[in-house]
Amino acid sequence: MHEYTELDEFETGDMDLEERQALRRVAGLSTELQDVSEVEYRKLRLERVVLVGVWTSGTAEDADNSLLELKLLAETAGSEVLEGLVQRRQKPDPATYIGSGKALELRDVVEATGADTVICDGELAPGQLRQLEEIVKVKVIDRTALILDIFAQHAKSREGKAQVELAQLSYLLPRLRGWGGNLSRQVGGRAAGGVGIGGRGPGETKIELDRRRIRERMSKLRRQIGGMSTSRDTMRNRRQRREVPAVAIAGYTNAGKSSLLNRVTGAGVLVEDALFATLDPTVRRARTPEGRLFTIADTVGFVRHLPHQLVEAFRSTLEEVADADLILHVVDGSHPDPEGQLVAVREVFADIEGASEVPEIVVINKADAADQEVLDRIARRERDSIVVSARTGKGIGELMALIEERLPRLDHEVQLLVPYDRGDLVSRAHKEGEVLSVDHVGDGTVLHARVLPSLAEELKKVGKPVEHVS
Repeated sequence: MHEYTELDEFETGDMDLEERQALRRVAGLSTELQDVSEVEYRKLRLERVVLVGVWTSGTAEDADNSLLELKLLAETAGSEVLEGLVQRRQKPDPATYIGSGKALELRDVVEATGADTVICDGELAPGQLRQLEEIVKVKVIDRTALILDIFAQHAKSREGKAQVELAQLSYLLPRLRGWGGNLSRQVGGRAAGGVGIGGRGPGETKIELDRRRIRERMSKLRRQIGGMSTSRDTMRNRRQRREVPAVAIAGYTNAGKSSLLNRVTGAGVLVEDALFATLDPTVRRARTPEGRLFTIADTVGFVRHLPHQLVEAFRSTLEEVADADLILHVVDGSHPDPEGQLVAVREVFADIEGASEVPEIVVINKADAADQEVLDRIARRERDSIVVSARTGKGIGELMALIEERLPRLDHEVQLLVPYDRGDLVSRAHKEGEVLSVDHVGDGTVLHARVLPSLAEELKKVGKPVEHVS
């Protein structure tokens, strides 16, 4: 386990955090038409927002928690939340999401607060977005667009940026809008406005041209992501050939996955009290208390109703979970609804082929800030669970011992006399296996260890069996 010292100045990604905080959105420095339905290309400009949700099932507390999470998402994206409204309905209104009467109420709230954006707690159809905007007269976005915007802000690697762009284009394609019904913007023929000879085109409208370009860009991005995932597959195959066990850290966003990785390995990845602070997977090496080597990977965080476009785009990244020998499922013990976090993450696991079959340890994090009653309740419900605090280090030793116990066993025990000129194999046994005893004699090293099959074969080729290990 990594020991922290005063020299570990940037252990929590301080440099990355400083860089991220150096560029923030500034409210009030943009110009927008009063009626945003007239605007063709609308980028997210989150400044002063009103939140609105539809409560269709569950308790009032569940509805409040969902809107509270939307508030955290909006603040992570750089906005100032002014008001939050919840509408009780059996199902969202197919025309305006919240119903025409509530939409008029929402318009009054927007005017009273001076908001410039409405964020809806759900994925809205293109028609719902358009009709709600026509009533409230400010930009309306949904939960999916908000999450995609956060991902776009936080993606750092080339692959991460490509995955986010693919997800954004997939979301945007059915929502492209023109300049209204009275302007077809078609090029060619008489619609060209008398351009005359040489001005007649094939009759393709601007919006059709945009759709075609988006599809071409999406195809190119899929090819790029496929090529980039090949390098990850190569590294993963290399680790598997070495037969080093793999552990994946998964869980709800802001549950403390990166903090746990830093605590266990000293990885120094960015840690921020914000949703989706880290998107790019990080793989590091670590050792169990007995000295056994394993890899541990931090994956992208999950959230309720994670946009399916993101699940598809990040599929190659999420495969780290399915290919692991053990999953550390991190849950925030101080969250108002930790059980809801567990359910949301397992729903995503169900979409990743093979992930549900991997052994799982539920790591209840943030014990220093959580209610003991809540910690006990989760521990009773989850058979394989452990309570830790990545910030203080509480329970980390017990977690490492549990990882040691749950990793695939080293099933080849060897007792051999290894010549001194093959000390490299003894060194590998220390690095990759579990050495029970070592004795240096005149002819070589008497090694008693549990090792993986490939190393056992190499040792047997050069070593001599011994009857007794002193």
